[in-house]
Parts: sequence; structure tokens; C-alpha cells
Amino acid sequence: MRIIAGSGKGKNLFSPSGAGVRPTSDRAREGLFSSLESEFNSLQDLNFLDLFAGSGAVGVEALSRGAALVHAVEADADTAEVAISNFKLLNQPSKRHKVFHSRASRFLESEFPIKYDIIFMDPPYDLSNLEIEDLLDTILVKDLLQPRGLIAIERESKGRPFEWPQAMSLEKIRSYGQGSIFYGGYSATVST
Repeated sequence: MRIIAGSGKGKNLFSPSGAGVRPTSDRAREGLFSSLESEFNSLQDLNFLDLFAGSGAVGVEALSRGAALVHAVEADADTAEVAISNFKLLNQPSKRHKVFHSRASRFLESEFPIKYDIIFMDPPYDLSNLEIEDLLDTILVKDLLQPRGLIAIERESKGRPFEWPQAMSLEKIRSYGQGSIFYGGYSATVST
């Protein structure tokens, strides 16, 4: 695994060990950032949240491409340490990134005075759709997404789709082999 573009382009990333780890493929990561840069023109000055961060590869990529702030959330302590090591590869000021050792639901329930432009979720494929929907509801209730922000969720391509909250809608789906990324945000008809 490497950083694909930006200030850290080409640097090798550390990988966590263990059977429960399923990193976002380079192809899916490249597709994700191509979609995000198409949507926002660039990641400059954007706040990025990486839930279920694993090695931190997606968050590190966002920081490498100029995100103003990256928060990465990982429940497993050893894997969170790998993510911290990967963020250090970029030699960026610590105020621009932070790895949180926390469950995604607990992190979203905490008090943060931050709204994110992009929220990426790559939960284990066996995490239920109900749990995904609960996380989306929390994002909505806690007002964590900017009005024109985007949520990208990687799920198994052949799995049953989850439901977006009423105030949000699916914008597009991009498939990369076994995984698909579902992009959504506030519905155009909903004022935020």
C-alpha cells in the first residue's frame, strides 16, 4: 500500500496484521479521491473524517492531498497505532490530523465543534445495515456534515443496500470488484 498522490506520493504505508483487517484497495482509494476531487475540485481547506480508519490509508491520502484537517477513528488499539505511524510519514503539523482510538458510534456521540466536508466510512462488511443507518442518523442529529458535504460509504457490492435518512439521499455508486462506494449527502430539497 502506498500514498497515491500529493505531498506524500509514493511513500509506503504500514499495514496492520490480523484477519479482521480489510484495507480499501488502491483502486478503490484512487476512485474515491477521483470522485471527491471531481465534486470539490480539490481537498484544500476541507475537513475530512475517516470512520473505521484501519491503517489510516484513506485519511493519510486526504492529508497528502491537502485536506485542512483529518480525523481518523479506529476501535482496535494496535491498528490505531499503525494509523498514527502512517500519519507521521507526512511530517505534517499534528493540529492538522488526529487518530482517535474509539468506536465510531462513541466518537460521533462525543461533543465536537467541527463540521466535516467529507465523511468516509469503511466498516467491516459484516456490520449490519441497521448500524450504518444509526451512524447516519447520528451524523444528521449532531449536525456533523457541512450543508454541501459528502458521505462516502464502502460496502460489499453484493450486499443489501442500506437506507439513507430522510434528509439525505444517495447521489451515486461506484463499484470496485468486491466493494462499492455509496456517495450521498443532504437532499437538494432539504434546507440545512
